[in-house]
Amino acid sequence: MLHNTLFGVPLMTSAIVNLTDDNNLALNILKAKFGLRNKSDAMNFVVSAYAKEALEPQLRPEYVQKLRKIMKEKGKVYASLDEMMKEYGR
Repeated sequence: MLHNTLFGVPLMTSAIVNLTDDNNLALNILKAKFGLRNKSDAMNFVVSAYAKEALEPQLRPEYVQKLRKIMKEKGKVYASLDEMMKEYGR
């Protein structure tokens, strides 16, 4: 995952949040179930799990890294579209 860092240490963003009683209870249960240190870790856990499922692939940091790697590769030059189509069997 991409992080802003200072001397190799990830910088964190602080936030004040208002939770419903049910969501507060859910965070406490997740905190205990997964051995998390605090509610901040529990919230990060929930957001990370949701982001993996909900974000479109083009928004995921892994996808951005993959694209950057592909963009650094040298492409093959074709003399014509027909030449390229022959290579790909179309």
